[in-house]
Amino acid sequence: MAFTEIGYEVSDRVATVTLRRPERLNAFTLTMRAELIEAFDLADADDDVRAVVVTGAGRAFCAGADLSGGGDTFARPAHQDGGPQERDLVDGAPRDGGGTVALRIARSLKPVIGAINGAAVGVGVTMTLPMDVRLASDTARFGFVFARRGIVTEAASSWFLPRIVGIAQAMEWAATGRVFPASEALEGRLVSRVYPADELLPAAYALAGEIAANTSAVSVAAVRRLMWSGLSAASPWEAHAADSRLMTELGGAPDAAEGVSAFLEKRPARFPMTVSRDLPPGVPSWPDDPYRV
Repeated sequence: MAFTEIGYEVSDRVATVTLRRPERLNAFTLTMRAELIEAFDLADADDDVRAVVVTGAGRAFCAGADLSGGGDTFARPAHQDGGPQERDLVDGAPRDGGGTVALRIARSLKPVIGAINGAAVGVGVTMTLPMDVRLASDTARFGFVFARRGIVTEAASSWFLPRIVGIAQAMEWAATGRVFPASEALEGRLVSRVYPADELLPAAYALAGEIAANTSAVSVAAVRRLMWSGLSAASPWEAHAADSRLMTELGGAPDAAEGVSAFLEKRPARFPMTVSRDLPPGVPSWPDDPYRV
């Protein structure tokens, strides 16, 4: 599809997804939702893409939902003729749009790095939670502002946020709805590192480049699924079983042979396996999402 509200480009084995409504501080719309889902479909299908960097155009990352619809912005139509189809419902309610994006990012087979260059508020911050690493500009500001708008945390953030920062920190930010600086986001472990504005994207690309240059794409995809799935495992025994299956499936595969040979021969590895062709069946599956705009 031709993108109108995001940018998508691939260079040096890294896909860059740029939220691109700078005149509206990259406010989130239904169009942006559809385009983000499509962008992650493209990245997963392209074996040349080893990592994804997500950032915003202009001075914001994403200032939240576009509120130009006024007081009815968050009203949801009933399920009737012309309303949502069954696949657009969850437990009978119209699906939260930010959640469809968050779940698509969660299913990514490529590691995702958020380069948060400015304001990340509402869905602008919750969409980053299923990203694997969040880096921020020192000018970035964050806000889980939902209670100040009379709604609830969305984009599955009630699952993601406490697992990232802990329940006490998650509740403080969500209950107050206040906007806070990058320094507080770093202290609360919402972001991994904070950089001067002009160093943010180079740092994100350096991290993505390190992944692309040194690792097996299949290994990284498998590890990503193991890590996220393990957050809701009932015990370490479940994790042990999943690890054991994948060690068996990958231990005798070409990438493992190449990784060991490269180490012994003191040379860079040239991993032959691809995610599209060689992902083993033991990789934990996250349900495919039937939602498409």
